Amino acid sequence: MKKPPARPSAPAKAPTDTPPGDRIAKVLSRAGIASRREAERMIEDGRVTVNGETIASPARNVTDKDRITVDGKPLEAPEAPRMWLYHKPAGLVTTTKDEQGRETIFDKLPEDLPRVMTVGRLDLNSEGLLLLTNDGGIKRKLELPSTGWLRRYRVRVNGKPTEEMLKPLRDGITVDGQRFQPMQVELDRQQGSNAWLTVGLREGKNREIRRAMTDIGLTVNRLIRISYGPFQLGQMKVGEVVELRGRIVRDQLGLEGAKTTRPEPSRRRKPRPIPDKSRRKRD
Repeated sequence: MKKPPARPSAPAKAPTDTPPGDRIAKVLSRAGIASRREAERMIEDGRVTVNGETIASPARNVTDKDRITVDGKPLEAPEAPRMWLYHKPAGLVTTTKDEQGRETIFDKLPEDLPRVMTVGRLDLNSEGLLLLTNDGGIKRKLELPSTGWLRRYRVRVNGKPTEEMLKPLRDGITVDGQRFQPMQVELDRQQGSNAWLTVGLREGKNREIRRAMTDIGLTVNRLIRISYGPFQLGQMKVGEVVELRGRIVRDQLGLEGAKTTRPEPSRRRKPRPIPDKSRRKRD
C-alpha cells in the first residue's frame, strides 16, 4: 500500500530585522527638542550622538538604554505632554528664527515657558489662536489632515461680497492649480467699504483664506483665528498664554498619562511687551 504524499512544509517566516525602540527623530520630537523634520536636519548636520557616536542618518532606532546627546547636552527624559493656548498678535512670524531678522513669537513668549513648538502656523499679518505644545507627537497628530478639526476665523475683507461671490468657496475652489476643500463661509456684516466674514476650514494650506478671497475679487485686511477644534480664543488678551489642564489634553487628544506638573487649573501668563507696530485698533 502506497503512502500518501507528504504535505509540503510551510514556508519559513522571513526574519524580522527591525531593531527594538523608536526612530531617533521621533524620540527627539517627543522630548520637545524639535519637530521630526527639524530633528532629522539636526541629525544630518551632525549635532546628535548615540552612545558617544555622531550619527548622520535618522534611520536609526534607539531605546531607553541608549545615551543620546544633542549639541553635547544629554537628552533628558520627556515631560508629560502639555499644551498651551496663545493669542498671537499680528506682526510676528511663527518660526524659531527668521532669515529677514523679523521678530518671532518665540521672542515674545513668557520666559518661564518650557521649550515649545507650534501646531501649524499663522502668517505675519494674521492673529488669534495658536496652539503650543512641548510634545512633537501632539504637534504631528493635530497637523495631519486626517485629524479633521475645524478651524474658524474672523475675516475682514475690502469689498462687498455677495452670496453668489462666496459660492465657489463653499463648493471648493482651485487657485493657481491648487485645490482648496469647501469652506464654511458666513457673511456677518457690511461695514462701509469692508465686510466681516466667519470662515471655517479643516485644512491649512499656505495662506489659503487670503489666496481664495483674492481669487473671487476680495482683499483680506484682517484675519483672526478664533478657534482650533474644541479650543477657543474667547476673551484672551493679545499676547496672553493659557496652559490647558492635563485632563483636557487627555480627553481631547485621547492621550495616556498627559498630566501637567503644574496645578490643575489653567494658568494664565502675562504677555511680554508687543511692538507698537503690531497693535491695531479693533473695529
